[in-house]
Amino acid sequence: MKFISWNVNGIRACVKKGWLDYFHAQDADFFCIQETKMQQGQLDLDLPGYYQFWNDAEKKGYSGTAIFTKHEPLSVHYGLGEDLDEAEGRIITLEYPNFYVVNTYIPNAKRDLSRLPYRLEWEDRMYSYLTLLNLTKPVIYTGDLNVAHQEIDIRNAKSNIGNSGFTFEEREKMSRLLENGFVDTFRYLHPSAEGHYTWWSYMAKVRERNIGWRIDYFIVSEKLAPAIQAAGMHPETMGSDHCPIFLELDKEFLR
Repeated sequence: MKFISWNVNGIRACVKKGWLDYFHAQDADFFCIQETKMQQGQLDLDLPGYYQFWNDAEKKGYSGTAIFTKHEPLSVHYGLGEDLDEAEGRIITLEYPNFYVVNTYIPNAKRDLSRLPYRLEWEDRMYSYLTLLNLTKPVIYTGDLNVAHQEIDIRNAKSNIGNSGFTFEEREKMSRLLENGFVDTFRYLHPSAEGHYTWWSYMAKVRERNIGWRIDYFIVSEKLAPAIQAAGMHPETMGSDHCPIFLELDKEFLR
């Protein structure tokens, strides 16, 4: 079973840059996007064979998530049940008989770290939510998590220590999740691989020189670890400041 996740940084702009070609070429079972930056209906996205689920931010042109899937879910849940999350359209959960799919766009702490307290509160609630789901059935958690977890997940680690997305506090929240029943699928298969990133600044030649960060993830419940067949990214795919990431799981584990 194939999963794709991509922060498209505005789906309308990304479609104009070839998003549909990539979407159809991948033929994924689940295609999750973040930063849709639109209200549903502003784009006529015809995707035959796929169910569409959108969680739009109340603020126009901001945030937002969506999932396109070939598989009809048992239930769909938006947000964490509180207005704080749903107003920004940051999370969608699809429930299936034997697993959950959770697509999220975690808040950025901002360059001056003014939103770090909000970010850390959000992380605590997300952790509680994921661990609760995991008690019922395995979880496939994906999205732009806005943190480079380890030094090998960022090109210039030393000069970025303490910056948004690479603070001790943000990295610790990721460590806590991975120490309590969850697995970073890319690191599971490639524990020491360097130079693999999912986001690059728009500054001149930064992406060309691969000065990037790995801040987009597929994280799964530990019990799904044996099902991981492939996990990685497609850095050659343009259209956003992020590149798509992918995960392939043995579908027998999801039955």
